[in-house]
Amino acid sequence: MSDNYSLILTTIDCRQEAERLAERILERKLAACVQIQKIKSFYRWNGKIERGDECLLLMKTRASLWSKLSEFIRQNHSYQTPEVVQISIGDGSREYLDWLEAVTIDPKDCE
Repeated sequence: MSDNYSLILTTIDCRQEAERLAERILERKLAACVQIQKIKSFYRWNGKIERGDECLLLMKTRASLWSKLSEFIRQNHSYQTPEVVQISIGDGSREYLDWLEAVTIDPKDCE
């Protein structure tokens, strides 16, 4: 039932860019909600351990919008290799999932 919905994650290095990306995603109805949280990331890049302040974007959407949303993020992201991860929503309140579906674009309308 709820496997039709996903949580998509990406990180970005500045709040202004995170907010701009969130607004553009919502304008296109590729997600119902985008939450932004400040985080500290530690990661390996080009053979070195790096660290930095980032913003984590949590996007709730239809699973069927995964390819459209992930492509939009990659095209509008400043990172060379942006994190774009999909996590299936196994279950959720019916009212929330109905709202999520109502405010996102039907993937058939994207073609």
